Amino acid sequence: MNVLKTGFLLALLTVLLVFLGHLIGGTQGATIALAFALVLNFITYWFSDKIVLAMYRAKPLGESEAPQVYRVVREIASRSQMRMPKLYWISTRTPNAFATGRSPSHAAVAVTSGLLELMGEEELKGVLAHELSHVKNRDTLVMTLAAAIAGAIMYLARMAQWSLWFGGGRSRNSENRGAGALQLVVLVLIAILAPLAAMLIQLAISRTREYGADDTGAHLAGSPYGLADALEKLHTASREYPLPNANPATAHLFIVNPLSAGAIARLFSTHPPVEERVRRLRRMRL
Repeated sequence: MNVLKTGFLLALLTVLLVFLGHLIGGTQGATIALAFALVLNFITYWFSDKIVLAMYRAKPLGESEAPQVYRVVREIASRSQMRMPKLYWISTRTPNAFATGRSPSHAAVAVTSGLLELMGEEELKGVLAHELSHVKNRDTLVMTLAAAIAGAIMYLARMAQWSLWFGGGRSRNSENRGAGALQLVVLVLIAILAPLAAMLIQLAISRTREYGADDTGAHLAGSPYGLADALEKLHTASREYPLPNANPATAHLFIVNPLSAGAIARLFSTHPPVEERVRRLRRMRL
């Protein structure tokens, strides 16, 4: 059910992008928007992992540096018949982790130095199982595609805003004032509603996949309690030490939201409420 829902939402994002292009530029605009989506998908498919790892200055993690990470990942990968992903670390006191890559055969898992300092054995196992679940379920590709398409929609909406600033919809011919007024209304709706719709669809995709990764991760780890305990620790620590230079476009990749956010902003978070995630985990019976 989650897979079908995610596929539907991703298709809806693409349709919204093409429709927005049509509203702005007619058939030609729709064609350009579709071509833009295809190019974005191509770049995202092949290079998203390299881009994200470089963005956070992630460095390869050697087994001698973190034998416990290798031991846990190797155990989980073997149990789930997955290829061992490449492991990276990010030098920051903020505890967090993310997975990236286009497929289980081309995946990477990054952990922060703060995570290794904070987590106990079972908690670390829960976190890594969650990230490997994203790889196993191909969420890393799906969520990055969703973010790329949503970003394109917001870019087109920004173009509509600029059109408004520079006189879009105005007409010097009195006979065309009705059409000009209608165009103006359309541009206003695009500028306001398109980014909101794109954001809500992206959030729905991201939150659906987070719940799915929690469930799969608990099964891969053999228990839901390590992940539940880890999420509680991460939630507290991330509010006290938000990730420096965290990019909102990549926030969905992390196990907990790396951004510092107030109560209103949390309503539009890429992640479900940690309290609800923990509640679901503690009610699981494996």
